[in-house]
Amino acid sequence: MKYAPLGSSDIALSKVIMGTWQTGKRMWVGIDDNESIAALRAAFDQGVTSFDTAEVYGNGHAERIIAKALGSQRKETVLLSKVFCNHLKRDQVFEACHRSLENLGTDVIDLYQIHWPAGTFNTPLVPIEETMSALVDLKQQGKIRGIGVSNFSRAQLEEALRFGPIDSVQPPYSLFWRMHDRELIPFCRDKNIAVLAYSPLAQGILADKFTADHQFEEGDHRAQHRLFAQPHWSRVQDALAQLRPIAADLGISMAQLALAWITHGPNHFAIAGARRPDQITNSAAAAAVTLDNGLWQQIAAIGDTVAVHLDDNPKQWAFAN
Repeated sequence: MKYAPLGSSDIALSKVIMGTWQTGKRMWVGIDDNESIAALRAAFDQGVTSFDTAEVYGNGHAERIIAKALGSQRKETVLLSKVFCNHLKRDQVFEACHRSLENLGTDVIDLYQIHWPAGTFNTPLVPIEETMSALVDLKQQGKIRGIGVSNFSRAQLEEALRFGPIDSVQPPYSLFWRMHDRELIPFCRDKNIAVLAYSPLAQGILADKFTADHQFEEGDHRAQHRLFAQPHWSRVQDALAQLRPIAADLGISMAQLALAWITHGPNHFAIAGARRPDQITNSAAAAAVTLDNGLWQQIAAIGDTVAVHLDDNPKQWAFAN
């Protein structure tokens, strides 16, 4: 595993971070707590020290499973959690943070992030100044070590920076999902703000786990992911066909290729979810893959054959209005 500083902070993250949306069970199917615990422990055994979660993942269930799986390794792990967009008033931020601290069984959250901007999903509009004031105070109190934002545009990030330091952004970002290349990511590069890419495998597409005619089980939110809709899905199939021989030549899996492409950047990290130990073991190995700049650009060009056809809406799912 490789490790790097989180932006300008003194927090070091593993380049592959384990994500735990699926651990919370809500909006997923077939998730077993015992398998989730085994996956978390396998991640740690593979050198993954950083674990990303959120209060909304199963209403704290994912946080509690992390505590159960890794509580005895707390000093060796970096915990990232998020406050949801319905809890962004000052008092709500404090309450949400304290709930997450209790769920995680810890005295401090290493990186605490705004999950979605205020107003998303018809939540109340709260001035970013109010939310940032609470986060800055939590940091001064030692309840959190760093502040991050998730699903923010460049303009929203710039506004937040007026009221306090931001160590990271967490956008949806993968070979096939690249709208943030235009504004957000160059801005973060200039400001030394870390990019924590979520859905770096496009929810399994870049792991090459779906057949062209795949049908999701009822209740699986991925059925509404925009990349599974035509005409994008046909373009995805063509791009995957071009990526397979590259992965084969390197002797790595498709997932490892996609994650290595993300983590090629010095301040870029990939959040890889897993429901089973074998999945995170495979993902963690991507940190050992080195791509030269020419190959990185070749892979990026293949990804562009899908990404350039998407609009500027960063929300990946048809239900996210």
